[in-house]
Amino acid sequence: MTKRDYYEVLGISRDAGEEDIKKAYRRLAKQYHPDVSTASGAEEKFKEMSEAYEVLIDPQKRATYDRYGLEGAQSTFSEGGFKWSDFTHYSDIQDIFGRDFFGRDIFDVFMGGGRGGGETTGPARGNDLRYDLYINLEDAQKGMKTEISIPRSEACGECRGSGAKPGTQSKPCQACRGSGQERRERSTPFGRFITVTTCSKCRGEGNVIENPCKNCTGTGRTRTTRKISVKIPAGVDTDSRLRVPKEGDAGPKGGPHGDLYIVIHVNPHKVFKREGNDLFLEAPIKFAQAALGSELEVPTLKGKAILKIPAGTQTGTVFKLKGEGMPSLETREVGDERVRVRIETPKSLTKKQKELLNEYAALEGKTEGVGGLIGKVVDDVKEKLK
Repeated sequence: MTKRDYYEVLGISRDAGEEDIKKAYRRLAKQYHPDVSTASGAEEKFKEMSEAYEVLIDPQKRATYDRYGLEGAQSTFSEGGFKWSDFTHYSDIQDIFGRDFFGRDIFDVFMGGGRGGGETTGPARGNDLRYDLYINLEDAQKGMKTEISIPRSEACGECRGSGAKPGTQSKPCQACRGSGQERRERSTPFGRFITVTTCSKCRGEGNVIENPCKNCTGTGRTRTTRKISVKIPAGVDTDSRLRVPKEGDAGPKGGPHGDLYIVIHVNPHKVFKREGNDLFLEAPIKFAQAALGSELEVPTLKGKAILKIPAGTQTGTVFKLKGEGMPSLETREVGDERVRVRIETPKSLTKKQKELLNEYAALEGKTEGVGGLIGKVVDDVKEKLK
């Protein structure tokens, strides 16, 4: 089944609040829960909306989804995509539907008697982290290696992530017998009702720590700053995202690390403007250079290049320096540098320069010099307006 946008699945806007999400989930559950629906595909639809609910009701997972889309959301689930064991907000269901809405635990349908029944899970995966890296345009063109410092949680070195004091171990919770859930049954004239809640003693862990580690106070994790060497590929642009596997937070109780996402920001350049893989540069030239032709030295990100200006060049003409732009991340093709020339008009002239310009005007047939040239232009305009 092709996955749809989670907001679309629940029929809510992207700025929906917690209560809106719960109301939407309740409305759809009444329609698609297998206990109340006989429609074809109801079970699949219910799982799809539960996946959407799991992501959007969790602030951290929702933030990951909003930034990185479905790929980011999938990274918070078990390998192979969403499973019912990934549904960590099952305790919310009692608040949403009331204790006896479906007549039996909502997960009995899929998990063979609650979360402790069919599917089992290992330690939870750690959180993904984001790091914003600012680089220069030159580094973006050629690529670079750099070292960054990441504040993150890591497995406690004293207890090795168990949370228990060295030399001791956690024990199965007696209240839930290690299942992480408390089940209550009651009989009514309409049948037997079962409600399942997260164990209040172990908080769903299934185990309790009687002697917590002093170094991590029983959490199994400590905060530290880790230096990581990363390679930035040539051609990155602002908002390019690089995923570094297993460099995020450590999971609780010895769980695997999440991933690190590096978001690139390319600083504005003083000379060049980037458009896609091409670089644009405006170069001023003098009237004589444009009229007579010349060679112009222009900067590139790699150094300097010589640009040939043909005689008669007009202001605004764009010249191309092939292969002096940015490489493509996808195809490895390289863009061009495009130089737009702008003819500068001098703001003041020496006496000699004025004499020479008057001679030039006369040679063009404007025998009265610059003043005669202006008069001729006015006459031409009047003639066209007749």
